[in-house]
Amino acid sequence: MLIRDWMTPDPQTVSPDTPVMEALKIVKGGGFRRLPVMSGHELVGIVTRKDLKDAMPSKATTLSVWELNYLLSKLAVSEIMARPVITACEDEFMEDGAVRMLDRRIGGMPVLDRAGRLTGIITTRDILSAFTGILGMHEGGQRLSIEMPDVPGSLEQATHAILPSNIISVATYGGAEGKRRFVMRMNGEGVRDVKRRVAEAGITVLD
Repeated sequence: MLIRDWMTPDPQTVSPDTPVMEALKIVKGGGFRRLPVMSGHELVGIVTRKDLKDAMPSKATTLSVWELNYLLSKLAVSEIMARPVITACEDEFMEDGAVRMLDRRIGGMPVLDRAGRLTGIITTRDILSAFTGILGMHEGGQRLSIEMPDVPGSLEQATHAILPSNIISVATYGGAEGKRRFVMRMNGEGVRDVKRRVAEAGITVLD
């Protein structure tokens, strides 16, 4: 799965000289959390809803309404935006983007094409959508979690035990030492008895 298949294309953007108040209205009105900052066709920064809110004066300020409005009209996105920007390439695999977001502790990244042009934005929500898609969560069926020796042929053994049911998704992760766990989702013929068939084949059924 590539990032371009899950990103939000053509995201809303602002320029460096956009007033903070205007940018805040944009994110609130659009219901999103971050805005790429563009200078012409070049990505120069990113600003989040939190950045914009934090730039607002405290309610305990002693400034007058006139003074507040004046200051806010002068405060531009360029003064609070984050830079350089952590980005993704639209041709990257989703898992590579997810690892970068996790390592950098960020909730989203602008997405660029090979020419460096902004084409989309990828967020934690998009990553979760891809994850649930991989697991076949929207396709129904029966979930099965098993543990097997971490050796060649284990998945083939489980597949034979699952037949005649149809496997629609498979995910795997490390279990106890020398073991590997598989989480599968299946539908079709014999799905109600699949756990019994797998257990009778000598495979450890976890749930």
